[in-house]
Amino acid sequence: MAERRGPVPYLRVVRGDATPEEIAALVATFAAIAAARSAAAEKAKQAPVAMEWNSPARLLRAPLRPAPGAWRRSALP
Repeated sequence: MAERRGPVPYLRVVRGDATPEEIAALVATFAAIAAARSAAAEKAKQAPVAMEWNSPARLLRAPLRPAPGAWRRSALP
């Protein structure tokens, strides 16, 4: 068996005869998909987690004043 020199190809045409343009289109498509997935993963990683239920600011509210419907405003926001 002959020894193979150089980098191992990432893609290999198994059947048919692909032109260089077809292979370039495949490589460009795979690169675009990989970039989109990487960007989506990075965005998901950086998304802040909403912890509103545990926020101390939730305990602060405006002072209650006697008025019609004041009982509705008496509960926490």
